[in-house]
Amino acid sequence: MYPSPRESVSGGHVIVEGATSAAAVLERVGVDAPLGVFDSGLGGLTVVRALRERLPNEDIIYLGDNARVPYGTRSPETIIRYALGCARELADRGVKAIVVACNTVSAVALDRLRAELDLPVTGVILPGARAATRAAGEAPVGVLGTLGTISSGAYTRAVASCSSRSEVLGQAAPLLVALAEEGWTEGEVPRLVVRKYLSAFFAPEEVEGFGLPRSAKVGCVVLGCTHFPLFRDLIEREIRELGGRGIPVVDSAQQTAVEFEEFLTTRGMRTTRSEPGTLQLLVTDKPKSFESVASRFLGGVVPGVEQVDLKPA
Repeated sequence: MYPSPRESVSGGHVIVEGATSAAAVLERVGVDAPLGVFDSGLGGLTVVRALRERLPNEDIIYLGDNARVPYGTRSPETIIRYALGCARELADRGVKAIVVACNTVSAVALDRLRAELDLPVTGVILPGARAATRAAGEAPVGVLGTLGTISSGAYTRAVASCSSRSEVLGQAAPLLVALAEEGWTEGEVPRLVVRKYLSAFFAPEEVEGFGLPRSAKVGCVVLGCTHFPLFRDLIEREIRELGGRGIPVVDSAQQTAVEFEEFLTTRGMRTTRSEPGTLQLLVTDKPKSFESVASRFLGGVVPGVEQVDLKPA
């Protein structure tokens, strides 16, 4: 039987710890230990970028499981097994907390990770849901995500926990993950794919009652996959084309970084160092191609990339 996780509240936000407290973690690894972040591939680097902006002195170890991308089409059992392998690799490297920078894993495997790891663990869905309910107001929330995230109903539950009045309209967008991994984020093919998926959020006739743009069914669109911020400019352009004017686009990476910074601060887990933190990039396949595309996510030159073999979960 797994030990019960503990919930810690920071500034009204909830970060869930594993079987031991933050104090026990710091006693084991120290306050200057790195943060761990993982995703199925490149997408989680959008979360890394936001974390580095908020926490510039923290060391970060990022693991992209690109040998098995995408996670969004896998069964829940397989996703949990993959997530445990990634999290244990980071734990073995002495991280003090883990951010699951993958909406699919956040939707399916967080409870299992929190039960098995003696570390604070947070995902990206609840921060995104909080930001979405603020942006949408009384209107429904639109979510673009992987098939796994949408079918799990995780955003519906997360939005309901923030606002009982908000509805969720989800749209699976699996092709965007493949396009992002290839660095194909502009041009006619991505534009047509984005428009096809976004059309689910627009009706042929005008929707009454919410003061929305022409024919819009939702008050905001959540980028419910960490790969999708690479398409943000394109998504915003297509929303304007479809609706006559823009509606808010919500990226959960920024809100996740804000809440995680608050948690580390209130729990005394911020690093004591004043110099800029380091970034270590790990992948499970093709480090050279990962390095060439990663600069788009991080907005600059990336350090070297190390390939690792994960232990079976």
